[in-house]
Amino acid sequence: MFKKFTIAMGTALLATGLAYAADLSGAGATFPAPVYSKWAEAFKTATGNQLNYQAIGSGGGIKQIKAKTVDFGASDKPLKPEELSAAGLYQFPTVIGGVVPVTNIPGLHSGQLRLTGALLGDIFLGNIKNWNDAKIKAANPRLTLPSLPITVVHRSDGSGTSFLFTTYLSMKNADWKSKVGASDSVEWPTGLGGKGNDGVSAFVKQTNGSIGYVEYAYAKQNQMPYALVENSAKQFPAPNAAAFGSAAASAPWSTAPGNYVLLLDQPGAKTWPISGATFILVYKNQEKAETGRNVLGFFDWAYKNGDAAASALDYVPLPAAVKSLIRKQWATNVTSGGKPVYVAK
Repeated sequence: MFKKFTIAMGTALLATGLAYAADLSGAGATFPAPVYSKWAEAFKTATGNQLNYQAIGSGGGIKQIKAKTVDFGASDKPLKPEELSAAGLYQFPTVIGGVVPVTNIPGLHSGQLRLTGALLGDIFLGNIKNWNDAKIKAANPRLTLPSLPITVVHRSDGSGTSFLFTTYLSMKNADWKSKVGASDSVEWPTGLGGKGNDGVSAFVKQTNGSIGYVEYAYAKQNQMPYALVENSAKQFPAPNAAAFGSAAASAPWSTAPGNYVLLLDQPGAKTWPISGATFILVYKNQEKAETGRNVLGFFDWAYKNGDAAASALDYVPLPAAVKSLIRKQWATNVTSGGKPVYVAK
């Protein structure tokens, strides 16, 4: 059920002095797939060679880059510095987004249902089985909730979206933390499994009484009702670019080893609590300098030209200072034969 997005690599980058190999390949996270698709569309008009991106989930992207079957991996789950070092990898962020609970409850529209992190944990544990449960009613006293069984929908594949969601649940629900935990792939206590954000979206849309979790762009593009989630300030902000950007406002990029940064449950009354960056994984030592040069060249182009497309999909472009930091990192973190494969200008 994975998607392929074709990104041409050619004349638009010639100003940087790059040479071009044939097709480049990447695989991984479905979280950023909508914005990568838009970047592909915008870039294709002035390009020659191609880059194929397979949206197979963060777990698959990590496996494929470690197996050296793709030129870059993509993951919403940042790898810790020790794992990067062990694999010889380097990671850098591209955009910031948010994970939202999506529902299929007759009569309820986006933003009407309010849930705390503790309630979400109990629902996904299977402890709360009906939409008119007393705990949900107490959190939503003004809503008329149906007597309808809850069907949980979760990811079936290794997923950075799942990593963000389960890490958040572990922060807010002690039973979830002790019984299930936080990972890109967990033993789900209940529910149906869908592959990718699109698979979860499809199951929720066709299953009455269901609840799942997807990257916000999927909810927006598919016009799916979403629930609001209580943040650290005890507020229920709407999920949007401003709310995701608020989560990123104080992120410690300049001091984070390996660019390992999580944006969950950050402070601020307007902050969306389940926010996160998505990352690209490449080898620090490139076997083919040209391949590494072209991969970094494309993402440099995206840093410079892709913000409008990202914003239109309610992703948050990286702050200019963070982009500058990352572009400088490339010269020392991605090399071939001891020399930089790409020096941003």
